[in-house]
Amino acid sequence: MTSAVTHLWRLTRWGRTLARHGALRGVERDRNAPAVVRRLARLARVGTFAPKQPRYADAFQAIGPAAVKFGQTLATRPDLVGEDAARDLQRLQDALPPLPFNVIRRAIESSQRYPLSALFDSIDEQPVGAASIAQVHRAVTTDGQVVAVKVQRPGVEAEFARAIDTYQWAAAHLEAFGGEFTRLRPRVVIETFKRWTARELDFRREAASASELAEAMAAEPDYHVPAIDWRRTTGKVLTLEWIDGVKLSDRAALVAGGQDLPRLARTLVHAFLRQAIAEGFFHADMHQGNLFALPDGRVAAIDFGIMGRLDRQARLWLAEILHGLITGDYRRVAEIHFEAAYVPAHHNVAEFATALRAVGEPMRGMPVKEMSIGTMLDGLFSITRDFEMQVQPHLLLLQKTMVMVEGVATSLDPEINLWVVAEPVVAEWIRGELGPEGRIADALVTNLRTLARLPDLVRRIEDKFPPAGGAPPIPPIPVVATVKLGSAVRYGVVAAAAALAGVVATLAVVH
Repeated sequence: MTSAVTHLWRLTRWGRTLARHGALRGVERDRNAPAVVRRLARLARVGTFAPKQPRYADAFQAIGPAAVKFGQTLATRPDLVGEDAARDLQRLQDALPPLPFNVIRRAIESSQRYPLSALFDSIDEQPVGAASIAQVHRAVTTDGQVVAVKVQRPGVEAEFARAIDTYQWAAAHLEAFGGEFTRLRPRVVIETFKRWTARELDFRREAASASELAEAMAAEPDYHVPAIDWRRTTGKVLTLEWIDGVKLSDRAALVAGGQDLPRLARTLVHAFLRQAIAEGFFHADMHQGNLFALPDGRVAAIDFGIMGRLDRQARLWLAEILHGLITGDYRRVAEIHFEAAYVPAHHNVAEFATALRAVGEPMRGMPVKEMSIGTMLDGLFSITRDFEMQVQPHLLLLQKTMVMVEGVATSLDPEINLWVVAEPVVAEWIRGELGPEGRIADALVTNLRTLARLPDLVRRIEDKFPPAGGAPPIPPIPVVATVKLGSAVRYGVVAAAAALAGVVATLAVVH
């Protein structure tokens, strides 16, 4: 177990790094932060020359890979770190310098247990990308397939374990302060980060996620998930189909290639909605660097380390919330929040509906290009404190992805509006799930499942109550008091019992 002294030393070192980049200034000014935390933030700044504009992303990059990944997680929490910090932390993509290729070669051969030449005819020594966990190289397999090879940085697993250990220790102490820290649930944030990281550090899990998403999106022909090369995939090396396309972040190249940018934007939005609402399994890292336009106009995605899941009830709530915000039915949106226990029951539904209206109505008269789901979510974050809404990790991941998708879509088509594109998709799904057809389908599924259980139910009844004419029931066996017997008597009893058993067996054969 790591000692408190070690945790404090790590936190002090990280705090000084954050202070040098001006990243603690917001903590110093936050009246909701405990006084002792504000004093520690000021103390960490002593002797530093912090920039006027905080450089959060640079600070996390200076601390190390685990901090880079944690910074990416915090980018989903504007309610916790503030809007400016969240926007700056979104820069933490492909943020690390690459490792020398001889290190990568050893990592591949150690994980695959084969020499590199037995796996690939060629592999580019210069990576196409290097991030906090891994770097990616283009290669050609021995059977002539062009692939991307994602290789985990050696030692990153141990580094993450040390960092998360200290994050958990710090979160527990922060939550002990109570008040706002209790509502924001920092321990839940760290546990969510820990689970995401555990999945990302096992590349077989990422490969399985990609495979599952490809099956789920088979009905969406304009969205492509690369195929996995399972033979060349291990826990630390992921090999998958090479995507020969243009990143959606390179608008000039997309235009030069003759791509229909508004169509790409609509495809992306529809794909996300299908994943989140229809399938309940969505790619939760849909930033521009992970999305490509293929020559035939399809959108391709990569990097499936962070995936989100929603059960059917959560998807129903999500769809109704989106539809209510789109149509202005704030009362229904408020009711869903209470049904889902997102808002404590002692609050007033009508008051919450009014607060939602204050967020939604100002946007309803805006021009299409000025409306934003991101702005809507920012407004929703602002009322969470008043209504004591606790953090819902699965919704945070969804909200982050929605904002990300809208950002990519509007960069492709500034005139697009996620509400307008989403409305027919969401409405159709709601009709299918909550309309007469959906209710009939639910009833059929429930009844069929009940029928499928009937044979087992009958067998269990028969076991309990055998039918007449079967084996006769065993009569009650009377309780006989026992006494201790000497050895000779005990042996005599055993011999007599054996003899009696032999007689019974003989009679059975004779008759």
